[in-house]
Amino acid sequence: MEPKPEQSPHHAYPDHWEADVVLRDGGTARIRPITTDDAERLVSFYEQVSDESKYYRFFAPYPRLSDRDVHRFTHHDYVDRVGLAVTIGGEFIGTVRYDRIDDRGRPASAPADEAEVAFLVQDAHQGRGVASALLEHIAAVARERGIRRFAAEVLPANNKMIKVFRDAGYTQRRSFEDGSVHLTLDLEPTEESLAVQRGREQRAEARSVQRLLAPGSVAVIGAGRTPGGVGRTVLRNLLAAGYTGRAYAVNRAFDEGLATLDGVPAHRSLGEIDEQVDLAVIAVPAHQVPEAVADCGEHGVQGLVVVSAGYAERGADGRELQRELVRQARSYGMRIIGPNAFGIINTAENVRLNASLAPESPARGRIGLFTQSGAIGIALLSGLHRRGAGLSSFISAGNRADVSGNDFLQYSFEDPDTDVALLYLESLGNPRKFTRLARRTAAVKPVVVVKGARHSGTNPPGHAVPVSRIPDATVSALMRQAGVIRVDTVTEMVDAGILLAGQPLPSGPRVAILGNSESLGLLTYDACLAEGLRPRPPIDLTTAASPQDFRDALAEALADATCDAVIVTAIPWVGEDGEAETGDGQVLAAALHTAVAGGSAKPVAVVHVEIGGLAEALAAASSTAAPRQRPTTARTAPPEAPTDRTASTDREGAMGREAPTDRTTDTDRTTASAPAAPHPPAAPAAPEATPPAPEDRPRPGRIPAYPAAERAVRALAEAVKYAQWRRQAAVPGKVPELLDETIDEAGAAALIEAHLAAAPDPRGRQLGHDEARELLGRYGIDVRPTLPAPDPDAAVAAAARLGYPVALKTTAPHLRHRADLGGVRLDLTDEDALRRAYGDLTDLLGKPAELLPVVQAMAPRGVDTVVRASIDAAAGAVLSFGLAGAPSELLGDTAHRLVPVTDRDAAELIRSIRAAPVLFGWRGAAPVDTAALEELLLRLSRLVDDHPEVVSVALEPVVVAPQGLTALGATVRLAPPPARNDLGPRRLPSY
Repeated sequence: MEPKPEQSPHHAYPDHWEADVVLRDGGTARIRPITTDDAERLVSFYEQVSDESKYYRFFAPYPRLSDRDVHRFTHHDYVDRVGLAVTIGGEFIGTVRYDRIDDRGRPASAPADEAEVAFLVQDAHQGRGVASALLEHIAAVARERGIRRFAAEVLPANNKMIKVFRDAGYTQRRSFEDGSVHLTLDLEPTEESLAVQRGREQRAEARSVQRLLAPGSVAVIGAGRTPGGVGRTVLRNLLAAGYTGRAYAVNRAFDEGLATLDGVPAHRSLGEIDEQVDLAVIAVPAHQVPEAVADCGEHGVQGLVVVSAGYAERGADGRELQRELVRQARSYGMRIIGPNAFGIINTAENVRLNASLAPESPARGRIGLFTQSGAIGIALLSGLHRRGAGLSSFISAGNRADVSGNDFLQYSFEDPDTDVALLYLESLGNPRKFTRLARRTAAVKPVVVVKGARHSGTNPPGHAVPVSRIPDATVSALMRQAGVIRVDTVTEMVDAGILLAGQPLPSGPRVAILGNSESLGLLTYDACLAEGLRPRPPIDLTTAASPQDFRDALAEALADATCDAVIVTAIPWVGEDGEAETGDGQVLAAALHTAVAGGSAKPVAVVHVEIGGLAEALAAASSTAAPRQRPTTARTAPPEAPTDRTASTDREGAMGREAPTDRTTDTDRTTASAPAAPHPPAAPAAPEATPPAPEDRPRPGRIPAYPAAERAVRALAEAVKYAQWRRQAAVPGKVPELLDETIDEAGAAALIEAHLAAAPDPRGRQLGHDEARELLGRYGIDVRPTLPAPDPDAAVAAAARLGYPVALKTTAPHLRHRADLGGVRLDLTDEDALRRAYGDLTDLLGKPAELLPVVQAMAPRGVDTVVRASIDAAAGAVLSFGLAGAPSELLGDTAHRLVPVTDRDAAELIRSIRAAPVLFGWRGAAPVDTAALEELLLRLSRLVDDHPEVVSVALEPVVVAPQGLTALGATVRLAPPPARNDLGPRRLPSY
């Protein structure tokens, strides 16, 4: 049990400092403040530390702590004196302490901003990254308490501790004084310290998943004595897959004389097993799970798969049970998949783990699959099986109370056996982190995502995570920005996944189409145009074409420098007797395989209609063909063993003529093996982590085959867009330096501080028009002034001050930006015109006090646009752009990018809306100044990135003319910034 904290006389117990962390080896631990109730824990911990470690800590032999020491190390004010402990199973394994000091090294209080820091880690846990995690957390605590520097005295022989400080990434100074190394660390985070932190996070979280997927031993807790039941099913599947480790059946209801179950040792508890178990699959009723988890924790189990149901999917009571389950497991250093999980699979030859409810383990392949739904997991496994596609790993996380899609991305990033990551997600617990991890992973391998529960506005039952209010269209745009391939259905996910796993990425959108059906070729051509590809006219080989004709045509297309991909369409041949010859599928498969083996590295897809045996024959072709080599940027694996799977094919098409091609079912076995070719060079990975070098050996690829042209083309189009993103990501965009010369960051900060201080409301405040103009002006964003016009005379005076021609418009909320309702009068060139317009406006719409009219100088004619920035607590700051009025408001034609945006992001933002041609001279109009518009987007991005207190900005309308632009209206809202969960020290989420 954790101690009940005693309140400090100076400051309340800071429970927000408590955190679960993943250590270097993948185990978890808890970091928390030390309290007065920890005296016995501290003494016990110190007794287990070696004499050498004690000497390094105190610079002298120090065999035991005195009562005075214990009191000093357990009594803190949480301001000037702070101690943190790392615990596993409630016991200390490491501690850190700081004491605020003055410039002479004596104890001090604020405003002194330096502290002396010291660590001690139990010898048995050294090398696990305990001290590094403690440094991150104690540094964050110190910054919160106004401390800017740490000072540390380290003996020269204490190389491990010196390395902890040196590798942290903080700015530091080092000197040698009085026989010890004196270190000073500036605690302000740097790019290097953030990169180090994220690199450690990546390696630790990837390792935590790897430990779950590659255990040396597995215990199934709850395996029943009689056939059937969840536990017995998992055990049966584990053994049927040929698991290479040691398996155990555990059930407290076993008879004492029962020695084995299904051929594996049977035990009533883990304590009866004479070795440490790495993974436990828990399949007992929910009320028995805590006992099982405690048994696992006390006997050193490293991870849990909880298939038991009855948690957050049952409501509030179940949600609290789920939280307690996570707390209990993490207190022992274990991670959890589940609860309510379907299970996990690892097809690696040296593991062969099927700890799931899937009755058949999938073939070994290059696709990693993560799903938050057991039902969708079953559908995906079945669909991939029918398509002949193998998996490298599979995780069905159920309620995903702990291990999530983010952890899976961390693992997939460096897994040499995974070429493509597929994820079915119903909720995003940490969207900021997801986009960061997805961008890094997508730079080296494709990430395909289906997002469920897109329009419900709530999370599915069981998912106890914060609900993001970002519209789904925005989520999709942000995923695209991160390089994620976002598809709408699981069928599209499978279609894209099998193409990306077995084929090279296309170098462009040019597509060659060839086949023996003119009609099917035209359907494919139309589908390419609809998806934004550039198809060449289809090559009709006629229905008399032989497999050799297909081979020659495909070889010619692959050698043609004017095409980037090839789609082969095929229908059955008709014999001399008028009967369809369905047995030629194997011959055609061999012909296509031969052409691909000798051709250049271009993706090939097959659209087939009722050709019996074609997909099966193509799938087996890799066993006889010489595979193409992948370059060193690709992942490699040995050839897959041939499979004996068959598929049912639809026989309803008329034989001997073009059969219908609009089938959308997955009833065909539609993946074909063929040599693989390389993806383009990977973009540089983020500095915090680099995936392992691939193995330098060839591997077979798969030519995907589809029962409908539209599906093949859609998958190819996704590959084209992803390949383009990869090429662009290889050369990152930048923020032009010229902006720095016209930005007053300090002046803006002073204005923001003053505005918030003047109205200390946690909900914030909206700035007035002049206040907003002043703040935006600090970042070089000019907003045209407006003057109030409460009566006609005031309107005339305002126009005289601004200069004619002017516009008269209402600012009442229900009429704002509604020129269609008559609330705007433009091009008023003199006083008479202004007075007439004023009278018309009030006669039509109401009294001036209701309309709140204003006068504004006319802007040059152009295209009305709207630019917005807003902060979502979960996803961060988002920059949006669209055309003003119906395109954005009615049709939702708005583009989005995460802040900060680069010059490339800004250019893509204005070009990615459907109405973008209006900006570039549509129907003979003059093109507008898009360069000025891009600069405006960059300036607004800098503003909200530099000042998170700016929680929303709307510039509407922004009139973009052929030369320059004019912002006619602006609204700015300030508020205390929402807490960011991606910049602090590493911690596991707690929902």
